[in-house]
Amino acid sequence: MQTIERVPSGHAGRSRSCAYADIVYTVATSADTSLDIVGQTHQALAALSTSLEGLGSHASRMLSAQVLLADMGSKSTVDEIWARWIGDNPQHWPQRACYGVDLGGKLLIEIIVTAARGTANDA
Repeated sequence: MQTIERVPSGHAGRSRSCAYADIVYTVATSADTSLDIVGQTHQALAALSTSLEGLGSHASRMLSAQVLLADMGSKSTVDEIWARWIGDNPQHWPQRACYGVDLGGKLLIEIIVTAARGTANDA
């Protein structure tokens, strides 16, 4: 039987990341909600990279991403940052969707990802 790996989020009742077999599930936000959408996006992507790598994956191994935005008016800014972060190789681009949602408080972005395990060289 495969073991489910769970990485605590620091919040009761939920994990930051989980992995089962060769699939990783993770969520990322900005630790500093005083930042604008640019700063929060950069922090969320850095946290996402750390979470993926911590469970033996990489951004180039993402299969699916859902980007939750507090303001859909910021989507073009997030798209530009995302495109630079993910790179120009279409073989590394996941399926991705953006949704406008009420994230509560001052949180402006949350990113939910499913990825395959492996390194950038496996992509």
